[in-house]
Amino acid sequence: MSYIKAKMILDKDFQIGKVDERIYGSFVEHLGRAVYEGIYEPDHPLADEMGFRKDVINLVKELQVPLVRYPGGNFVSGYNWEDGVGPVDERPKRLDLAWRTTESNIIGTNEFMQWANKVNAEVNMAVNLGTRGIDAARNLVEYCNHPSGSYWSDLRISHGYKEPHKIKTWCLGNEMDGPWQIGHKTAEEYGRIAVEAAKVMKWVDPTIELVACGSSNRNMPTFPQWEATVLEHTYDHVDYISLHTYYANVENNLPNFLAKSLDMDDFIKTVIATSDYVKAKKRSKKTMYLTFDEWNVWYHSHDADKKVTPWTEAPPLLEDIYNFEDALLVGCMLITLLKHSDRVKIACLAQLVNVIAPIMTEKGGDAWKQTIFYPYMHASVYGRGIALNPIIHSPKYDSKDFTDVPYLESTAVYDEENESITIFAVNRHETDSLLLECSIKSFVGYEVVEHIILENNDIKATNKINRNNVQPHKGGDAKVTEGVVEASLPKLSWNVIRLKYRNN
Repeated sequence: MSYIKAKMILDKDFQIGKVDERIYGSFVEHLGRAVYEGIYEPDHPLADEMGFRKDVINLVKELQVPLVRYPGGNFVSGYNWEDGVGPVDERPKRLDLAWRTTESNIIGTNEFMQWANKVNAEVNMAVNLGTRGIDAARNLVEYCNHPSGSYWSDLRISHGYKEPHKIKTWCLGNEMDGPWQIGHKTAEEYGRIAVEAAKVMKWVDPTIELVACGSSNRNMPTFPQWEATVLEHTYDHVDYISLHTYYANVENNLPNFLAKSLDMDDFIKTVIATSDYVKAKKRSKKTMYLTFDEWNVWYHSHDADKKVTPWTEAPPLLEDIYNFEDALLVGCMLITLLKHSDRVKIACLAQLVNVIAPIMTEKGGDAWKQTIFYPYMHASVYGRGIALNPIIHSPKYDSKDFTDVPYLESTAVYDEENESITIFAVNRHETDSLLLECSIKSFVGYEVVEHIILENNDIKATNKINRNNVQPHKGGDAKVTEGVVEASLPKLSWNVIRLKYRNN
């Protein structure tokens, strides 16, 4: 068996920063079968008293998702939040122009808050700055967060929700730079409405945090001037600027596809630089943080989506069936987020159920895990603590769009309280195993307790219902010898090496 070698150094003092658990967030939009037949299916054998699927709840709990963005997405730019509260039988059906479907409004703000509570997640609520504006935004904050004694808070109480929802994080619209967006705006137009909405929303509840819309992707012709202009308006009133990106392997070029996390890395660095430029221009002492509130692989379902009949309720849309190579890139993207955890405080894998999602459901049937479920779950469960800044020496390759792509993509998280270290690593090499030597000499007394590997000889292998072709195993050979972790990372593999302090 052929192999390559790479070296890495981890030191207790080489720290990026504390990982905000919200970096492992996700996203549920009123789109396709994400809500209806996804999280909610009252006729399902496993539905609870509210109609939520308990099998889906259990899978979300397994992922330990800390935060879920809701209700969109493109959907929110045409959404009247008032349609989704109050007696269900009095709620109107609406045409959703974003996805050309019909929205029943059976699930709305209060129901979703109850579902989020069931899965132990906070909600990152988005307000409509497309067809609506400042008034609707401040009213929604009042409805959700004000205790009582005002029109909107008392209306919530009359709907059966005495206690306020206390939603902390709010998105000021969605992808407002995109011509496809309902109510698309220029940077100046959006900056003005965003800052005015931010002001009144925080006047209603000064404890909330706000996210301004950054560019929909870094290929937008207005990037990064959009960020600069928007932040010049909003810098003093918002806490985050958002980033979105999706990657595809339409050319079937695996080395180039697996290198696309380098594009994500550069995207983050550019937004940080732009934010810091505005900080300097304003002579501000405040640091702007980032929320990568949409990210994933997305391209498999494009042809199928074109065939969906318009104006149906909850049709199958964006139902990508992920393969093994997608899981590898998702692993690389998770590592990239961790490497920037000093500035990226929130991230949302888009989305959570059925729509470009780690979890899929069959109507009336089972729920199952896609290939991307596993790296996402491993990072969320084991990636809590202090992100370390590794020094990596790895052989590299060039691809169609990238140069100096390291075969080893890796980072590590140190949990001081639980005396544990977790190394996340992807071997991008198509044919060779990678022999890793990782120095941990500042972590005296640590030993390997588990080396999890996700691998498959078929890069196009998928998981479909009742067929778990791609799933991790615990057969890794990692061990510690004289302060050095030695491990063999199989070709094209996602690896999780867990170490604990040995208490003799």
